Amino acid sequence: MPSARLLVLFGSQTGTAQDVSERLGREARRRQLSCRVEELDSYPVVNLINEPLVIFVCATTGQGDPPDNMKSFWRFIFRRSLPSTALRQMDFAVLGLGDSSYAKFNFVAKKLHRRLLQLGGSALLPVCLGDDQHELGPDAAIDPWLQDLWEKVLGPHPVPLNLDLSPPGVLWPSKFTLQFLKDTPSSGPEELCAAGTDPQGPPSELQPFLAPMVSNQRVTGPSHFQDVRLIEFDISGSGISFAAGDLVLIQPENTASHVQQFCQALGLDPEQHFTLQPREPGVTCPTRLPQPCSVRRLVSQYLDIASVPRRSFFELLACLSPHELEREKLWEFGSARGQEELCEYCTRPRRTALEVLCDFPHTAAAVPPDYLLDLLPLIRPRAFSIASSLRILVAVVQYQTRLREPRRGLCSSWLASLDPAQGPVRVPLWVRSGGLTFPKTPDVPVIMVGPGTGVAPFRAAIQERVAQGETGNVLFFGCRRRDQDFYWEAEWEQLQARGCLTLVTAFSREQEQKVYVQHRLRALGPLVWELLDGRGAHFYLAGNAKYMPADVCDTLLSIFREEGGLSDPDAAAYLAQLQRTLRFQTETWA
Repeated sequence: MPSARLLVLFGSQTGTAQDVSERLGREARRRQLSCRVEELDSYPVVNLINEPLVIFVCATTGQGDPPDNMKSFWRFIFRRSLPSTALRQMDFAVLGLGDSSYAKFNFVAKKLHRRLLQLGGSALLPVCLGDDQHELGPDAAIDPWLQDLWEKVLGPHPVPLNLDLSPPGVLWPSKFTLQFLKDTPSSGPEELCAAGTDPQGPPSELQPFLAPMVSNQRVTGPSHFQDVRLIEFDISGSGISFAAGDLVLIQPENTASHVQQFCQALGLDPEQHFTLQPREPGVTCPTRLPQPCSVRRLVSQYLDIASVPRRSFFELLACLSPHELEREKLWEFGSARGQEELCEYCTRPRRTALEVLCDFPHTAAAVPPDYLLDLLPLIRPRAFSIASSLRILVAVVQYQTRLREPRRGLCSSWLASLDPAQGPVRVPLWVRSGGLTFPKTPDVPVIMVGPGTGVAPFRAAIQERVAQGETGNVLFFGCRRRDQDFYWEAEWEQLQARGCLTLVTAFSREQEQKVYVQHRLRALGPLVWELLDGRGAHFYLAGNAKYMPADVCDTLLSIFREEGGLSDPDAAAYLAQLQRTLRFQTETWA
């Protein structure tokens, strides 16, 4: 019996869907299944009619939008002209990745699942709903779903009788080979790639603009618990354009000390140069990686050694380990039964891949360089709301867990360390459309709730609207103390004095009982209801995803009940209608 042909197609915005897709590919090959893994927009979608078995892995972004690398596929698959029998030969499954703090949680995966059924496809399983907000991350939903998936796949498409399921300990070939060069290149693509500031076409992830940093200013008071920076970039000559609500994406780097520590743990010479070659046809090298490349550049700018590793990291390390005790422990962390222990060791304290490698020194020293890109994900760009011109408000992430070293955000800490006063600083960046879109119709009021750094996208929106003569701008801003973290206080008060802004503040620590934006929202319930129901206002929410979005939604429901006289079901339906028509939009982050 010939081996079944499996196709994994992914739509990924931050890299997680690609990560999961590659894991699917590895697991398929272990089961002797022929498997291809491709980006949705790179795949010729008309060929779907010939595919017997397809797994779709897709993230949901913004207000229920598909990722950038599946938008062409999305437009095609929803064409009304497609016949209802187009995919009748196809068995499929959909794995979704989302964030339950958003109203349209896993919307893309759910909608795609329904559409594939409409086109005649046969679903192997219900859609998988991976959730970033779960303590174990998306893997909490993915792991049991994958077990069910392989049972279903190997039912109608069994492993050939003359082949066995490869045991988990069998080491499969690396995706790439690193061919080290005897001589160090004097100059070449690496230097050119780093210095180029005149990209062909608008800057993008493949060709970012190296923007000069103009200023890097701390905007929180010296006694405030958090360092928040207002950072400005010069984008003149870049071809970059943006609107209120858009995002700037920044490609960060690992610290020099972490790069040195990693190279020492793995016995790598950071000055050595190499070229990268894929082992299999159809596999392409990471597009951003220059050829040839130094080990230092690979580790500092590409390998995410500061990320919290996934289960697949431990599975591969166990296969590579020559040390019996270390190998046993790694197998345990990589097994289904070891997930609670892995969570305790790695996920809860946010232990990094570099720290894990240092905890398993015999294994780290034995990792072949060929496996570096299988073991570690690439550093993903970080998105920041554009506050105005090209300025961003960055909260420097630093917190303590039970580990001795504080946990630090890779991008925010790297940005905070850059000082243009000490010499020229260039940061690779580009812009993409954000999750927030503001009304184009004149005289439509907007209500904006932006506590902390969540206020950043609203600064750009308010400036843009005021310049257009729009005065129906209501901003609910919250922070701890007026004198410590009230961002753009003078600007808001000046706009309010001109009649261009209604400013409502909540300083949570300035009185005995904490006051948050949702309390101020409730106190002004009659105004909120009049604006939404009487004047067709749009409502925007930006900030931390932990508690605030749910608290604000609960407050809105109570306003709809008390000020609008709606029943509980009608209030929920009213909020859902606002969300469906994009009159309620959110942009939150963990």
